[in-house]
Amino acid sequence: MKYEGAIYRPPSEANSLILQITVGCSHNRCTFCPSYKDKRFRIKTFQEIKEDIDEAAQFGWAIDKVFLADGDALIVPQPRLMEVIDYLKRKLPHLRRVGIYANAKGVLKKGTENLRELREAGLGIIYLGVESGDQVVLDRVKKGTTYEKLVQAGKMVKDAGIKLSVTVLLGVGGRDRSKEHAVATGRILTAMDPDYVGALSLIIVPGTPIYEEIEKGEFVLPTPFELIRELGIMIAHTDMHGLFFSNHASNYLPIKAAMPQDKESTLKLIHDVLAKRDPNFLRPDSLRAL
Repeated sequence: MKYEGAIYRPPSEANSLILQITVGCSHNRCTFCPSYKDKRFRIKTFQEIKEDIDEAAQFGWAIDKVFLADGDALIVPQPRLMEVIDYLKRKLPHLRRVGIYANAKGVLKKGTENLRELREAGLGIIYLGVESGDQVVLDRVKKGTTYEKLVQAGKMVKDAGIKLSVTVLLGVGGRDRSKEHAVATGRILTAMDPDYVGALSLIIVPGTPIYEEIEKGEFVLPTPFELIRELGIMIAHTDMHGLFFSNHASNYLPIKAAMPQDKESTLKLIHDVLAKRDPNFLRPDSLRAL
């Protein structure tokens, strides 16, 4: 496989073939994200993609899931994306699901009918980076979208019959917007009702704009227990029917909750952790990672 630069995938795609069909991220302006800063966005040619699929086909019997990278591969024009998925199905006889990263712009540009066509072709899950439901925070981190567009995009994915996995980011509002960020993010998750939510915790990487804000004293990262309190507020304001995870390596307190049935027990766990303030309950910083 001819990968260009570092490759990222959701935790749930750990056993998938990672097929890079774009290089970088078409937006690439988020102040917290270091992932694609060293890449100039481009869509790979079908010949490049085809060569990688042909290579993977040598192990086709063992491949049942494929994840399409990089950062927002759904932005690829519909004919090319359909061509890629169709070729994957021809070459990988046991393929049962294709997953992809997306942003709101890419989803809205596709529209429901194109999304349905992709679902019928084999696209089974879309990972949508929401980060926050607080418009103040979305603007601060230069997410390039709005609360309303994110909700519209999420509903469009579900209306097309595709599984929706949403990523939100603890700490991205800083200490001063922590509560507002948590409440508004719970509200946007309720409006979207995704199948899966992955809550990650902000890890500051040198060289990113948000790192410079911290250096200047313009942004203050919440403490570990403040992040857990934020998680509790977020869950308290979320009414959804799906799985809510905070088991990513960036998080201090791993949680897996089937909503709504596990909501109260999860909130009780968070309450108990906050009441005891015992650092031994938290994942050590040495084990946290992006």
